[in-house]
Amino acid sequence: MNTVTVASKRLPKHEMLGINRTTHKIDASGRILGRLATEIATILRGKNKTGFTLHEDHGDLVVVSNANKIVVTGNKLSQKMYYTHSGYPGTLKGKPLSEMIDSKPERVIMLAVRNMLPDNRLRQHWLKRLTFDTSSASPKRQRAEEQTSTIKSGGVL
Repeated sequence: MNTVTVASKRLPKHEMLGINRTTHKIDASGRILGRLATEIATILRGKNKTGFTLHEDHGDLVVVSNANKIVVTGNKLSQKMYYTHSGYPGTLKGKPLSEMIDSKPERVIMLAVRNMLPDNRLRQHWLKRLTFDTSSASPKRQRAEEQTSTIKSGGVL
């Protein structure tokens, strides 16, 4: 974290500059993916504030809940693909959007927001302030989290 020393007191840089960060809680249930991503990207960059500057980070924090209940229009559920590649020949894998929403709904929103942000040095700082409320996750994920918590608490190391 960038710090500034003032009168022998170390303060985080955003406090020294007078940047007040607020937390925005967004419910994603029933929201269209692209419109939600543009709203989140605007808040993360700080474009909704009056003191917006391109080269400074004045954005706020965003917490998204109900990520598995997003809506997409058209045939995107079956036609939109998410690709991964390890770098080795023949390892290109693709998953349709419907499978991604079932397995990793937070990743879908994160990638949509990431593509809405400009590709510069500040993008990773903006994305660090995007978090997800996983308490409303899918039942499959909740069962997996319960199993890992019981293993951690009752298991022998």
